[in-house]
Amino acid sequence: MFDRLFLAHPRSVNESYTEHFGVAFRFGATMMASGAACIVHAVLPSLFMRTGSNAVKRLHAQMAARQPSQRIRDSRPGAWNEPEWQIEYEI
Repeated sequence: MFDRLFLAHPRSVNESYTEHFGVAFRFGATMMASGAACIVHAVLPSLFMRTGSNAVKRLHAQMAARQPSQRIRDSRPGAWNEPEWQIEYEI
């Protein structure tokens, strides 16, 4: 149970629990901060005009860079071979 809850997914993306925690926390904090900026932008359009879109572009680039190359991806098991890991579209 412990392994399934805390270790299986980080292992499937070739990270330790601590590494995965740091990456996921940073992604989540970035999304929360840029989401808050988008809410402020909804009320005051002259503020945070590019904050949300810049954050999405930056996070997408970081996530794409973290995926192994196609050759490596095809040759070994991992979360990147699962359909839910694949990036389906760009914003």
